[in-house]
Amino acid sequence: MKIDDTLLTKLEKLSALEIEESKRASMISEIGKIVDFVENLNELDLDNEEASFSTIEGGTPFREDTPENNPEIIESILAHAPKAKGGFFVVPKIID
Repeated sequence: MKIDDTLLTKLEKLSALEIEESKRASMISEIGKIVDFVENLNELDLDNEEASFSTIEGGTPFREDTPENNPEIIESILAHAPKAKGGFFVVPKIID
């Protein structure tokens, strides 16, 4: 894939970034190197491989999710909070 100034401009718009004019040439070169590296994956023979994989063989071990209400832990955590009230963090309102 050929990376040029037109494609870089499109990538700028998609990523909501602005690349300085002085860095455009080096950015085009760097993105081209990345794309070339990724295109090497097309050379792999994956005919005998499954389309997906998991790092955990045999499934995910489940445990009972039981809530714990330990006042000592709550007190210790809230001691470091800028503001706390009634066992909860107090944060500024952000939604009207």
